[in-house]
Amino acid sequence: MSIRTFPNEGTHHQAKSRTGRDLHDHSNDLLWDADREMFIALQGSKGMEGARDALRTLLRRREEVYHERDCQVDALERANALNCIRVMRNFLSPRNERVSGNSVLSHLLELSRSEDGVIGHPAFIYDMANILQGTLGRSQIEVQPSPDFQNMDGREGARIRSDYLDKMAESTEGYLRRYISGLEKEVIERRLENRERILGYFNASIDDWMDYPWHMRNVLLDAGIIGDLIELTDDEREAIELCSQHRIPFGITPYYLSLMDREPSRTYDHAVRAQVIPPLSYVHDVIRARGSPSGSLDFMLEGQTSPVDLVTRRYPMIAIFKPYNTCAQICVYCQRNWEIEGVLSPDAMAPPEKIDAAIEWFREHPAVNEVLVTGGDPAILANSTLRQIMCRLAEIDHVRRIRMGTRVPVVLPMRVDQGFLDLVAEVHDPPHREFALVSHYEHPYEVTPESAECVRSLRRLGISVYNQQVFTLENCRRFETVALRMVLKSIGVDPYYTFNAKGKEETSSYRVPISRLLQERKEEARLIPGLSRTDEPVFNIPALGKNHLRAWQHHDLISITPRGERLYEFHPWEKNIAEAPTYVHRDVPVLDFLGSLAERGENINDYGSIWYYF
Repeated sequence: MSIRTFPNEGTHHQAKSRTGRDLHDHSNDLLWDADREMFIALQGSKGMEGARDALRTLLRRREEVYHERDCQVDALERANALNCIRVMRNFLSPRNERVSGNSVLSHLLELSRSEDGVIGHPAFIYDMANILQGTLGRSQIEVQPSPDFQNMDGREGARIRSDYLDKMAESTEGYLRRYISGLEKEVIERRLENRERILGYFNASIDDWMDYPWHMRNVLLDAGIIGDLIELTDDEREAIELCSQHRIPFGITPYYLSLMDREPSRTYDHAVRAQVIPPLSYVHDVIRARGSPSGSLDFMLEGQTSPVDLVTRRYPMIAIFKPYNTCAQICVYCQRNWEIEGVLSPDAMAPPEKIDAAIEWFREHPAVNEVLVTGGDPAILANSTLRQIMCRLAEIDHVRRIRMGTRVPVVLPMRVDQGFLDLVAEVHDPPHREFALVSHYEHPYEVTPESAECVRSLRRLGISVYNQQVFTLENCRRFETVALRMVLKSIGVDPYYTFNAKGKEETSSYRVPISRLLQERKEEARLIPGLSRTDEPVFNIPALGKNHLRAWQHHDLISITPRGERLYEFHPWEKNIAEAPTYVHRDVPVLDFLGSLAERGENINDYGSIWYYF
């Protein structure tokens, strides 16, 4: 990208790319080198309000340059610079200081006048340095130049353009080859060996393996047994043992265990292990929260959106029905695992009177024409019990769609047996009423021939199958989620939502900055065909509902803490429709995230533009 750099008064030392520097190089000079003019303005100002006025003047002057008739700054660099100026203005807003409870200006002023060796936190320094470089038109985002095909003869330009697109596709394929799926021959063979080892351990047969109740009877809860079947690290073993001691929901189906590699390097099965084996930090945080009188693990505040027991409603025309409060196994970061007593808990089924009351509530609310039956995982109920619930909902004339949220295609695909298919076929009666299934695949390594056949059996009935992925540290590398989207489409699953991982403190080791999800959607998903990227990246606001992250008018970056945590103000889905409160979210520091990637062997220069997704 060829640009004219922004004119800067005073001495300026061109800063290197922030992500290209040693992550431990975090002196204050990194910040001041990024924007010497700002440093001079801060040092010469009188008090907070003087500094505020000085920086506002500075930003206004920079913005004017980008709007001048003879501005020669590259159009895309200019657009990024204007976005950075907008963000900086947000940081200078007294209103945003009040809402966020944080003042970027105060911290900058403190650092600029520090005489006692106070060093800013590296995550703050790096983020601010990149944003300030951006306001100067010096983002240094490395992009490949494209041919100027529009100024060529039509056919010649088209051929040059086509060759250029070939190179982009080849680069994408190069990334995708890093992520193997469970449909590849060598993986299938490895898992057949795993299956034989598990069956031998339990003295079971292949008929047992294909019988889903056998898996439910043999859900793995004990670290000793699991350690006999796969190798566990010391931390994994301790975490499982602590879950057992403190009654923290935990369990793994024999089928899902067969998806784990025997050796514990997590080279390929990292997302599979992380799905169900909690890190020690998670276990300790849950124990601590349970011991606190004010502790609550209901991050989504579902208690505030439940008009009657078993029902959650956040939107006008759809509501959630939760008749069964457990699963065949527990996802570590599940937003409802705080409600679950244990895997396959015997008292997980709601009492008949509560189910009756909930179904009556749906009957009395004709505006609600879609029901999401979830939990827990209702699909692991016996066919007779599930048929009774589903048919009662189907009898309500205004219910036009029944959606089931389940993870059985991933953790227990043999559950989708003929009895299950028969009962959902009864409910699926288009155009009067539709049945749809929404599952939760996290990684290509979870997609297996058994899972593909499970989906195919549903699709033969004309039933749509969708996926909701949670974007975590385990699937956020370059093109890792693209690889999942593409393999899901190959087996008949439509990507539906990609959820930014919840801000729950106990799952902090799984969380990824919002800027990374935005970067993934723009720079990776955008390269694949539209039918493979039908999902929407969203942030689920506690008590309010989903916020569409691609729409900047739905959220604002309003501050950065001294620790480098970006503070976002999320607007509710009702914006411009009805009055509703906003929500302030404290995000993962971008630098911390990049450090985690570096520890996993990633080249963080591949993520250099992450600082400019707001």
